[in-house]
Amino acid sequence: MTTEYETRYAIGQREAKQYDTQELRDAFLADKLMQPGKVYWIYSHYERFMVGGAVPLEQGLPLETLDALKSNCFSARREVGVINVGGPGKVTVNDTEYALDKGEALYIGAGDYAVTFYSDNADTPAHFYLNSAPAHASYPCKKVGKDDANVLHLGSPETANERDIHQLIINSVVQTCQLQMGLTRLYPGSVWNTMPAHQHDRRNEVYFYFDIAEQQAVCHFMGEPKETRHLFVQNEQAVLSPPWSIHCGCGTSSYAFIWGMAGENLDYDDMDKFPASELR
Repeated sequence: MTTEYETRYAIGQREAKQYDTQELRDAFLADKLMQPGKVYWIYSHYERFMVGGAVPLEQGLPLETLDALKSNCFSARREVGVINVGGPGKVTVNDTEYALDKGEALYIGAGDYAVTFYSDNADTPAHFYLNSAPAHASYPCKKVGKDDANVLHLGSPETANERDIHQLIINSVVQTCQLQMGLTRLYPGSVWNTMPAHQHDRRNEVYFYFDIAEQQAVCHFMGEPKETRHLFVQNEQAVLSPPWSIHCGCGTSSYAFIWGMAGENLDYDDMDKFPASELR
């Protein structure tokens, strides 16, 4: 099979307080998204959000529907966001072809689309990172190149969090129902990815970490502000962050990550912030 998936059910803060390290990782860490020659999905019960990866080699990989969706087509009632974090590739949506270099995105609106992922070279394959959320309307598919993104420069070297936020699939760039995605890259010498830490009570968020050098890692902080936990994350792994959890992270070297969100609010700044002095 070229498509596999697993289901993750929603977990509350009371249950999470009792988890040991392995139980936290089993519940919130996505550690096998990028598998050569496969499409892999996690069907999450946080906002019915899905997170996945596609790594085509010599042959294209179709976006196949899943038993859990109960539909004849994956995108029939869902919108899909694609960001390439690997070698050059392309995505076909029906008869339209979209070439995606590293750091470029594609929004696929809801509809009966035949979608296939390709790598230009199997020796340096594309790594397509995928997010999907239920859609109440169908909006046009659109490629978002590097020059199309809104770019925010935040942080400073003094606080070790100088970074560029590339808003790719966000309503000021492309119309969506609820899916929002972007890419944040830290400057050399900066390691903190999000400060102040914050929660999104009205939506979930998933952090996908990549471009982490070999033998390096990111410590991702989660949990309630007064009851924090942490997960050590390796390259091309993701953390599912429920609405009750903070999220921020610190790496042993610079890196990049993709954030993806879905919920009832499309306002990028809709968050409840917690300065470091309030965290426990």
